[in-house]
Amino acid sequence: MDIKKLDKNDNLPMNLLLSADPSQEIVEEYVKRGDCFVAESEQRIIGVFVLLPTRPKTVELVNVAVAEEHQGKGIGKQLVLEAIEAAKKKGYKKMEIGTGNSSIGQLALYQKCGFRLTGIDRDFFVKHYPEPIFENGIQCRDMIRLSQDLQH
Repeated sequence: MDIKKLDKNDNLPMNLLLSADPSQEIVEEYVKRGDCFVAESEQRIIGVFVLLPTRPKTVELVNVAVAEEHQGKGIGKQLVLEAIEAAKKKGYKKMEIGTGNSSIGQLALYQKCGFRLTGIDRDFFVKHYPEPIFENGIQCRDMIRLSQDLQH
């Protein structure tokens, strides 16, 4: 598996991006401001993540997604760890990430990769998405915020 940064004129893997965030408008907005990375295997894109600068020396990891047929193989963890390394190389001191309260697997993954819980943005998904989102039989209402200090 190879991970590479897309150029701004490359085609985005929109289906994959939308599997992690159902709002095409929101995805298009943050992809314009961030750096999109893809994981390829046998000339097919099987994973994606976006690094989005938010404040000086702080970057947010948004939209980590793995193609359904490749899930459960450790690719998501590889993407998160690669994102951390890419952020360190660019000189960021802190990485933030947010996920839904119903995203049980993602919450476990991010903590395994060194992220710590920092807060809750109550009703984030209710306010910003027109349709209710359900995962694992739970309504996704709140954004769980996590962060990690990136020490060199």
